Amino acid sequence: MRIEPTTPYHSVQDALRVLDTVARHPAGVTDTVLARRTALGPARLTALLRMLRREGYVTQVTGGAYVTGDALRRLTSAHGRERALRDRLQHTLDRLRDAVGAAVYLSRYVDGEVSVTQYAAGPATPAVNEWVDFRSSAHATAVGKSLLTQLDHNGRRDHLSRHRMARLTSHTITSDKLLLSRLESQPPTVPVLDLQEYAVGTVCAAVPVTAGSSVGCLALSLPVREAHRLRQAVRTLNRGAAPVLLSMAL
Repeated sequence: MRIEPTTPYHSVQDALRVLDTVARHPAGVTDTVLARRTALGPARLTALLRMLRREGYVTQVTGGAYVTGDALRRLTSAHGRERALRDRLQHTLDRLRDAVGAAVYLSRYVDGEVSVTQYAAGPATPAVNEWVDFRSSAHATAVGKSLLTQLDHNGRRDHLSRHRMARLTSHTITSDKLLLSRLESQPPTVPVLDLQEYAVGTVCAAVPVTAGSSVGCLALSLPVREAHRLRQAVRTLNRGAAPVLLSMAL
């Protein structure tokens, strides 16, 4: 199954430029001035402002000028930032779950281990059954493989040396040589797939969301009977990656 490349990073870079300009104008700044200061085209700027308003990072005041929003002030505050970030990410994941029509997961590589830090699921979009600890099954999951692709060669070999590549299904790769080869050739902007490699009956996809030195990814899971939705679901997931990256970058 061919999945198109993803490029959420340019959106985040442009959004940060817009937010920086808005923050420099406490009394408010018009879209005309924003366009001039950021050198963004009208269509691009309009789309970014729509996203920033939806996320609560900017708000429009009387006269149409833009000022910083409550969500941005909470995330950039010295007090309660971690709680504000977690709440903001959960809000974004919940909305993304509904847009994708699938369970979604935010994962990070922390202290040499795979960690699913937050997720959003529901009765109609159940989370994958973690029948084998995600920390020891990175070789078989979209989450794990996405995180491993963001490490260097030595980091990948170190991880695999600490976790035996068990065969979880008939589709699981158990050869470290084959897996390392595939990870090396994985384009960084192309989503990583798990087509029943971790669990029979489940397909997954993951896109990287790396901010600074933090290695992370955003993923979704679908029942295999809905595999025909995977391509469109990944497109929606990719669009939702920009707000997640932006929250992590602030």
